[in-house]
Amino acid sequence: MYLTQCGFAVLTVTDGEAAVQTALESRPDVIVLDFSMPSVDGIAATKRIKEHALTRHIPVIFFTAFPHQAAQRGALEAGAAVFLTKPCLPKDLEATIRRLLNRRAGKS
Repeated sequence: MYLTQCGFAVLTVTDGEAAVQTALESRPDVIVLDFSMPSVDGIAATKRIKEHALTRHIPVIFFTAFPHQAAQRGALEAGAAVFLTKPCLPKDLEATIRRLLNRRAGKS
């Protein structure tokens, strides 16, 4: 809801498989994934998104309550652009999304 109020068009899904399918169908500007999701976890979903030519350019934000180094390393090795841990203020997530969008638009 917060991101919608910030002016973003937001698509939500209930599991990792749906995240991959939605990414392929909608090709969003940024993807936010959790580590723990039903059917396909966040790392596997990120790998699948990054393996596909239609979606490999989309930045993935890994957003999780698992602050472990192994989880962070796995997410970044899978292709995530950013690893954020919960709790995270909504404005910090928004700032991260805007930074990635500006980078993609060449406005670093």
